[in-house]
Amino acid sequence: MSFINNMSGSDLFNLVFWGFIFVIVIFKFIASIRIVPTKQAFIVERLGKYHKTLEAGFHALIPFVDKVTFIQGLKEQTIDVPPQDCFTMDEVNVVVDGVIYMAVTNPTRASYGVTDYVFAAVELAQTTTRSVIGTLDLDTTFEERDLISSKVVEVLNKAGDTWGIRVYRYEIKNITPPRSVQHAMEK
Repeated sequence: MSFINNMSGSDLFNLVFWGFIFVIVIFKFIASIRIVPTKQAFIVERLGKYHKTLEAGFHALIPFVDKVTFIQGLKEQTIDVPPQDCFTMDEVNVVVDGVIYMAVTNPTRASYGVTDYVFAAVELAQTTTRSVIGTLDLDTTFEERDLISSKVVEVLNKAGDTWGIRVYRYEIKNITPPRSVQHAMEK
């Protein structure tokens, strides 16, 4: 305590200032050590530009220069496609919903190729489903679920190459016709 009492104001300020700088540097060095879990990839930018992708394991980054900007999960994801109105070739309105099963295959493209690959995949699945159902009449719509699914997967995988994703399956959960058509089908 007598050591601090004997210090002048500027000496005390310098001690606090350099102590603060030391704490920040130590914190940055500790934060630059990264452990990447299995089935994840970390995208590292060096001075704002893509530098490398870190795979599972222990990694040390350069403090103040390298920064982890994206963390991509590489596990297969199940994504719900919300219900949407579609018109068949014979002008019947049906409501269709589904599920996409996909995974990130290229974490760099998934980070930089599209703003939000999940949103983009859902939107593309919906528009493709609408266009495929538009080529079928109501009776064949119920019978051709596999055709609809395969077309959606084909279109999603074509776009997925640039987005860094792979679509494994697209399953239609429900195809719901209007109430009047349901009653007529029941009779």
